[in-house]
Amino acid sequence: MNKKRILFTGGSGKAGKHVIPYLLDQGHRVMNVDLVSLDYPGVDNLIADITDSGQMFNAMRSYAGLDELEPGNGVPTFDAVVHFAAVPRILINPDNETFRVNTIGTYNVIEAAVKLGIRKIIIASSETTYGICFSDGQTDPKVLPLEEDYDVDPMDSYGLSKVVNEKTAQGFQRRSGFDIYALRIGNVIEPHEYAELFPYYFKNPEVRRRNAFCYIDARDLGQIVHLCLEKDGLGYQVFNAGNDNNSAVIPSMELVERFFPNVPISRELGEHEALFSNRKIREVLGFKEEHNWRKYVEWD
Repeated sequence: MNKKRILFTGGSGKAGKHVIPYLLDQGHRVMNVDLVSLDYPGVDNLIADITDSGQMFNAMRSYAGLDELEPGNGVPTFDAVVHFAAVPRILINPDNETFRVNTIGTYNVIEAAVKLGIRKIIIASSETTYGICFSDGQTDPKVLPLEEDYDVDPMDSYGLSKVVNEKTAQGFQRRSGFDIYALRIGNVIEPHEYAELFPYYFKNPEVRRRNAFCYIDARDLGQIVHLCLEKDGLGYQVFNAGNDNNSAVIPSMELVERFFPNVPISRELGEHEALFSNRKIREVLGFKEEHNWRKYVEWD
């Protein structure tokens, strides 16, 4: 394994604060670039705003810590950029501000990384690109399971910003030839949330319809990011980042029949196979789920 010097934006957020410890455990050095610091042993922090292009260029040519002054060889080069910083959903900021921060911020991060020669860039996209989560009213997907070749069609400012970010990544990849991978991250679940949330989900499965019943354990997301860092030569890629199964006790085909009765099925599904398919990360990246909900919630 190659230990990397990584600039990680948004590491103080719900997902990032679990992904960064995973990367540190793999031996990587991580500098967290965020509006607030992450208080975790071994993490370097830099306060910076992704919507300011100059700050992003500056951050990517920065020392990660005082110890890097000692060799006297100048500022080391980052090996990779992981970009998670964003307004995390609708109804936090006005819609235009959500769209502005997420699209301009992502453009600034990718542009700086490419123009400074950082050849591995991973960005956080979202399950919301599939157009179900924040739709006005109850919306059917065009097909199930949801896979990466889907014609994404969100109607909200957050999901739309993520679609724009994917196209931004694709454009910069075409220009540079670098590896730029976009992770369509499912509904992030932290370790303590299994006991708090999943019993309610199981009793009221309809509340998970907008997520297509998906979830991603925050620690398994760390594994996915690490696998992306290790996998070179794929160019531009989109990956669903989700766990193997649904956040439901009902079998997959029963979920489809009950909640998506008019939606065609593109292929045979395993008994509890996720409707938000993670087949690509298993086959291409070698992802092996470590944190299935059944480890943390007892349910008959």
